[in-house]
Amino acid sequence: MSELWSESDTGVLRLPSGRLIRGRGLRRPLDPAAPLPSYGVYLLGRRPPEVSWESGWIRWPDFRLPSDRAAARAVLADVWERAAGERVEIACGGGRGRTGTALACLAVLDGVPGEEAVAYVRRHYDRHAVETPWQRRYVRRFGEG
Repeated sequence: MSELWSESDTGVLRLPSGRLIRGRGLRRPLDPAAPLPSYGVYLLGRRPPEVSWESGWIRWPDFRLPSDRAAARAVLADVWERAAGERVEIACGGGRGRTGTALACLAVLDGVPGEEAVAYVRRHYDRHAVETPWQRRYVRRFGEG
């Protein structure tokens, strides 16, 4: 078991269960003093750059939804499980739209109702998270599937 995030670490979201997950934008350089994740999932339209920790990729074009929603659901369920004992991060280019959408889906997995998950992430992570109407609808419906 690796060390967990601290709530004071930049971009860390605390879910109601207490799980901590870091969201970030890949276009901003990682602070050299920031702790590294033990596992990261990258939400990009093309394969992400190599990292020195274990990682996964969800093909997810900017401003869109995951290309394979069943695979995305499986990866996000794994992220939620891992976050109980590992430093897990979710990241896209800017750290708001796709990352916020994935964080809101993780909030749904954590018990937040789908209708409230976007507001939860905007309140606790980034007020601009989840950028498009279809991303908001995806989160609302995430708990149904």
